[in-house]
Amino acid sequence: MVGTVRGHEVRLFEKKLKALFDRIDVELEEEWGDEYPLHPARAEAGTVGNPEHEGLFSLGASFSAGFGSAHGRGYVMEIRLATLADVPGPVLQQIRDHVGRRCGELLPEYFPDRDLDVVRENDTFKITGDLSLR
Repeated sequence: MVGTVRGHEVRLFEKKLKALFDRIDVELEEEWGDEYPLHPARAEAGTVGNPEHEGLFSLGASFSAGFGSAHGRGYVMEIRLATLADVPGPVLQQIRDHVGRRCGELLPEYFPDRDLDVVRENDTFKITGDLSLR
C-alpha cells in the first residue's frame, strides 16, 4: 500500500510541474513561436490541446537521483524546439535562460508549501529542494 500512496504523490507533484511547464510553453510560443518553421510532423500551437505535443516548443523535466551532481537529486529540465531550421546557439541559450528564470518565478505559485529552487548545471537547469513525498 505504501507504494501506491508514494506513486500517487509523485503523480500529483508531476501534474503540477506539467501545468507550470505548459504555462511557460504558451509564453514561449507567444514570444518566439513564429521565429522558426515547425517540423513538418509537428502540429501548430493550440491545435492538439497539449502544449507539449504542439507548436515550436516542448518542455518537461525528468527526475534525476543526482549521482555526481553538486546539487543532488532533482528534476532536470528538458527544452526542445521542433524545427529542422538551424537555431543559433545564442538564441537557444536565451530561450533556456528564459525557461529557467520563469520556472524559478513560478515555482512558489505552483508549489507554495515547498522550498524549491532552480539551479544551473552546465547547460541545463534543475529543480531542487523539498522533493519529499507528503
